[in-house]
Amino acid sequence: MTLAVLASCALTGIDAPPVRVEVHLAPGLPSFTMVGLADTEVRESRERVRAALLSSGYEFPAGRVTVNLAPADLPKESGRFDLPIAIGVLLASGQVAMPALAARKGRDGSTAPLSRWVLAGELSLTGALVPIAGALAIALSISRRQPDADLLLPAASARLAARVPGLRIYGAATLQDVVAQLEEKADLGMAAAAPDTATSDPPCLADVRGQYGARRALEVAAAGGHNLLMLGPPGSGKSMLAQRLPGLLPPLRHDEALEAAAIAGLAPGPPAPFGLRPFRAPHHSISASALVGGGSRPRPGEITFAHLGVLFLDELPEFGRHVLETLREPLETGRVSIARTLHRTDYPARFQLVAAMNPCRCGWHGSTVRACRCTPDQVAAYRGRLSGPLLDRIDLQVEVPAAPDDWADLPPGEPTAAVRQRVEAALALQYDRQGCANAALSPGQVDAYCRPDAGARALWKQAMKQFAWSARTAHRVLKVARTVADLAGAAEIDGMHMAEAVQFRRPLREQS
Repeated sequence: MTLAVLASCALTGIDAPPVRVEVHLAPGLPSFTMVGLADTEVRESRERVRAALLSSGYEFPAGRVTVNLAPADLPKESGRFDLPIAIGVLLASGQVAMPALAARKGRDGSTAPLSRWVLAGELSLTGALVPIAGALAIALSISRRQPDADLLLPAASARLAARVPGLRIYGAATLQDVVAQLEEKADLGMAAAAPDTATSDPPCLADVRGQYGARRALEVAAAGGHNLLMLGPPGSGKSMLAQRLPGLLPPLRHDEALEAAAIAGLAPGPPAPFGLRPFRAPHHSISASALVGGGSRPRPGEITFAHLGVLFLDELPEFGRHVLETLREPLETGRVSIARTLHRTDYPARFQLVAAMNPCRCGWHGSTVRACRCTPDQVAAYRGRLSGPLLDRIDLQVEVPAAPDDWADLPPGEPTAAVRQRVEAALALQYDRQGCANAALSPGQVDAYCRPDAGARALWKQAMKQFAWSARTAHRVLKVARTVADLAGAAEIDGMHMAEAVQFRRPLREQS
């Protein structure tokens, strides 16, 4: 046998396109050549594979070994191709006979991967299989493309991937275990899903005393999927409120939880708790590529890791202007596309933005608690760091006043569980009516579902003229009014609902 062909997969975004691993053995001076747009980590597999084979009791063949990773125009990266390459070397050199992978022989003695086995795994020098990144994303992609496949991964990765329903996933600890499974001398058995990580209860909204207007804005934001900007002095509770938004949102559906976990699996570090909505709070020194994704080899950014969850940007004006402007398109489309010369990668980015800022650089402009040290020009320059198009995309803009002196004597606020019940009821109305949250309504759907009565329409048009709203802002105010009406269980938007929505959209220059 001189040629072995196996099935594996690459990882582009959260998609795992198929890769055909071809291993050819020919006589000649010993060499190991790899082709197929392989990155550095993939090219280094020649040394890992050689050491792993020898450590596992096999021989590394003397001759010309050529490995082709097809298709040739698809970039390949990471060490997940170690396992199929090692198995291909064993097959091509005739050291093992695997019925599952050698079901058909061509006239040249080659084998084709007629079976449903898809192999992915990194090898250590001892022959042990090392967990790989993106195991859940790989399993999700294969389940959509080839649901009858048998996926073989390192044991730890297989336990994560086993959450995908309807796909046969096997986990192995060593190269020898893989050979025994493929030679049908042993049965590894299908992997069991890893237990959910135990977590404490999310922060409760009852911890926030007072701040009734900001608490109401947080409820409206959760009930309609709206973006929220809070403006207030230091210590007024803006960060506390933002951290409690995920607890107000309804639980993720199983398919959403799988998608969120697949994205989280692309990040370094331990796996995130399964089933919880993401909450990401990057520092204001973050770069544009770290926020939205990028790099010479595109990687997801914070907005993708916040997919189906909350992205919290504290001290919003301190972020770079260019960094903030990169949010404009993802806020509209729910996706981010990273184009490079050789390829293009798309990542989901349907997140809920919550931002907080001080009214000025010192933080005390307009406060009765402490005097402001900033001049009017400095206040205007500080707020001017936020562009109009970005603010247009933030539905709710509310003031969070300084905490009163007797804040410790105030009663605890309404708990998260009670508010979440109203939020879930409002969202249920929206999905029954239009199939999505109010924030995701298209312009045509706004005209169909966000019809105010005569009084509310007159108020809306008056505010539109007074504040010189753009068409985007005017539509977003209608969406917020629809959410306020849904929280009240009203079928039509009346003047009270519209008045509250207008209050949530006061320009920053008016909040002083």
